[in-house]
Amino acid sequence: MAFKSICVFCGSKRGHDPIYAEIAEYVGRYLARNGVKVVYGGGQVGLMGVLADAVLDEGGEIIGVIPAILAEREVAHQGVVDMRILATMQARKALMVEISDAFICLPGGYGTLDELYEALTLRQLSLHTGPCGLLNTKGFFDPVLTMVAHAYDEGFLGDRHKQLVVAADTLPELLERMSVDVELVS
Repeated sequence: MAFKSICVFCGSKRGHDPIYAEIAEYVGRYLARNGVKVVYGGGQVGLMGVLADAVLDEGGEIIGVIPAILAEREVAHQGVVDMRILATMQARKALMVEISDAFICLPGGYGTLDELYEALTLRQLSLHTGPCGLLNTKGFFDPVLTMVAHAYDEGFLGDRHKQLVVAADTLPELLERMSVDVELVS
């Protein structure tokens, strides 16, 4: 595996379709079985909880990163030993970027998309080199990919920056594309 640690951005809800939880579980198990340290938002709810439980069930290494306000609301996963509790959401995102080699985005809402765009923006500015991948389950990220293409077509993204978003329908394919992305950008 090309990456030692991967940050997984995902929802604090499960979504309506059970496939989203199945994918979160699969990602957690796959990364743990392949010796990849998982960094995530620290929650025990939604896709975050499913992901963390899967990593823990496989005996994998996981780091939770959560702002104090969410930890205080008893959202922090009690089974994650390495739980980093920070003052703000901004500090959370900064630490997630600092300790991760790459980023995978699963379905989620505003927070998930915020984390994705933060990682993409920092990469665009060359403040980190980790690739950002979208696991496009059920075409969930098709609107994001359409928006990126539209921003490119309208002249708001250059060729290099349009390429910063890597997407695939399966995790092995996504990880392969992300590995190639690292080689191209490095």
